[in-house]
Amino acid sequence: MHDDLKKAVEILKNGGIILYPTDTIWGIGCDATNPEAVKRIYEIKKREDSKSMLVLMENPALLERYVDDVPEVAWDLVEITTTPLTVIYQNAKNLAKNLIANDGSIGIRFTKEKFTTQLLQRFRRPLVSTSANISGEKSAAFFDEISDEIKSSVDYIVKFRQDDTTPAQPSSIIKLGSGGKIDILRK
Repeated sequence: MHDDLKKAVEILKNGGIILYPTDTIWGIGCDATNPEAVKRIYEIKKREDSKSMLVLMENPALLERYVDDVPEVAWDLVEITTTPLTVIYQNAKNLAKNLIANDGSIGIRFTKEKFTTQLLQRFRRPLVSTSANISGEKSAAFFDEISDEIKSSVDYIVKFRQDDTTPAQPSSIIKLGSGGKIDILRK
C-alpha cells in the first residue's frame, strides 16, 4: 500500500487522474482545487460539467476551509454517522470553480477507509471522488467491473483492494439548506 500511496500522491500533485478504491465504490479522482484536472474527469466520464461531483476529505476540521458558514447540524451529522454520508453544503469556496454546482453548493464526504484516509493525509488537499464509469452507465462496485475505457483514461490505477469483492453501496446524500433545512436526496 505504501508504494500505491506514494505514486498516487505524485500523480495528484502533478495534476493527474487516479482510479482508486473509496469507502463506497471505486472512484475516479483528482485534486479538487485544480480546474484542469476536474475538466479532464468530466471528459473521461463524458459528463456535463453542470453536474457537480463530490469531494472526499478525511478531517472534518478542514471543512471551514472549503465551505462558508457551516450549519451547526452539519457537525452533528458528521459526528454521528456510521455509514458513508455525502452532505451538500451551500457556499463552497477554495475549490476548482468547475467543480462547484451552479448554485454554489458542493457535496463533501468524510472517509474513514484506510487507503483514502492515508492518501488524503499525504496529499493534504481534498480529492474529487466520482464513480468509475461513463456518465449514465451502471456504477462499478468492484474493480473488475470498471470498463477498459475508464482504465485507459486515467494516469494511475491503485493496486490496493483490486481483488476486494466486499459488497459496497454509494453513500447516502443529504442537502443542507438555510435555517437548518435537511433534504434527503439518496438513502
